[in-house]
Amino acid sequence: MDESGRPQPGSGTTDDHQAARPGPTPPPPAGTNGTARANSVPHTPRDPEEPPHKEHPEDATPADEGDTSDTASGSDPFAQRSSADGDDTAPPAQDPVSQDDTPPTRTPATSGRRPTKAPEPRGGLLMGRPFGVPVYVAPSWFLVAALITWVFGGQLDHVLPGLGAVRYLVSLFFAVAFYASVLVHELAHTVAALRFKLPVRRIQLQFFGGVSEIEKESETPGREFVLAFVGPLLSLVLAGVFYLGMLAVEPGTVPGVLLAGLMISNLIVAAFNLLPGLPLDGGRMLRAIVWKITGKPMSGTIAAAWVGRALAITVLIGLPLLTQSGALGEGAADVSGMDTVTDALLAAILAAIIWTGAGNSLRMARLREHLPELRARTLTRRAVPVESATPLSEALRRANEAGARALVIVDADGEPRSLVREAAIVGVPEHRRPWVAVSGLAQDLTDGMRVSAELAGEELLDTLRATPATEYLVVEESGAIYGVLSAADVERAFVKAMARPS
Repeated sequence: MDESGRPQPGSGTTDDHQAARPGPTPPPPAGTNGTARANSVPHTPRDPEEPPHKEHPEDATPADEGDTSDTASGSDPFAQRSSADGDDTAPPAQDPVSQDDTPPTRTPATSGRRPTKAPEPRGGLLMGRPFGVPVYVAPSWFLVAALITWVFGGQLDHVLPGLGAVRYLVSLFFAVAFYASVLVHELAHTVAALRFKLPVRRIQLQFFGGVSEIEKESETPGREFVLAFVGPLLSLVLAGVFYLGMLAVEPGTVPGVLLAGLMISNLIVAAFNLLPGLPLDGGRMLRAIVWKITGKPMSGTIAAAWVGRALAITVLIGLPLLTQSGALGEGAADVSGMDTVTDALLAAILAAIIWTGAGNSLRMARLREHLPELRARTLTRRAVPVESATPLSEALRRANEAGARALVIVDADGEPRSLVREAAIVGVPEHRRPWVAVSGLAQDLTDGMRVSAELAGEELLDTLRATPATEYLVVEESGAIYGVLSAADVERAFVKAMARPS
């Protein structure tokens, strides 16, 4: 089971700058499991002569002074520079700036309206919250439950012919009991993660088993190994429990057949997930071992991911051959209730899941490798304070003089009250700007929109996700205004990180 939240078989995630007016940029391409995947972003090597980041000097001037827009005026800093080229932010650091695979969600801001908090991610039918973690049953589970009921019901007709139509009710009970075993497997990962103080977003039961979405990586290879191993271990324990129960009942009865089926299915789940390739639990165990030997988590991820890809090819070719050759038993095809075409389809689906999961693991590792370099202080735009009744043209003139690219509305005491939205500024024609007050283009500040200038990496991203907005006020520890952080700038930093080599 992949505790990072990628689909788990059996246990059951151009830097082409345009000289356009600033505004929201589209998010990176999305991949599976609700995470952003930027597979199609062209490779853009980092300029080795790129200057290091500098703090905002008091005499700073706007960046990219040579860039002009077709609608720019001499006093409009928002139209003079392309937001795609970094706006007024300080030059990026020598190391690439990145964030994790899900950029902050942006919602349209309206004046005086409190931003809506992002809804909790769902995954189907909510079944409960063991240990405070929501458990969902995906719609695909009902499809596989019907498949198991049909296949197992056909086998019961040979083993217990006297059941008649009741055999399908027994088969449905088996399907539910099997997925209850999968849930126990996932809960083992969840309990271990919570024990290591790693947040778990949810557990989802789906077509090919289950997935525990653990939001952070383990801090040590030892914890990574334990976190991966507890799932297959619990499946083996359940297989032993069902075996003991099978010994206590009469063979050839409904309880005996059910217990035997659950024992075998849990053995298969444990054995399959112990295969040493990502995204399986065995792959995460292999990653932990290589990590321990080399001292580099990225080396462990690369090794386990490539083994996972080799495993996917093996499953694609080998599973149909094993079934049809009789290597799994003379009646393997009959026991499975599947023909050659179905076996090949099942093998192709399993191979695709393993291959995709291995690739996603590599991509996530590369992003997390650069995640600490994402800093609020680096991406923040210089801002100037203005009063609510200030005409937009006057506010833009002050911003131009200060080399700023953001406006913060303050009260009579100098306390920030709201942020003037960049998209709203661009939408006001130049001839109307002397007659439009900045208060009509602002979004009221909430506690979640105040971001510390010291935030970086995953802590910064978690803060932005908690309160989706287009702009955030960045403050020093003393409470002084440092500037404004744009969600569009964070997304561009993500795209640049994806385009650069690891």
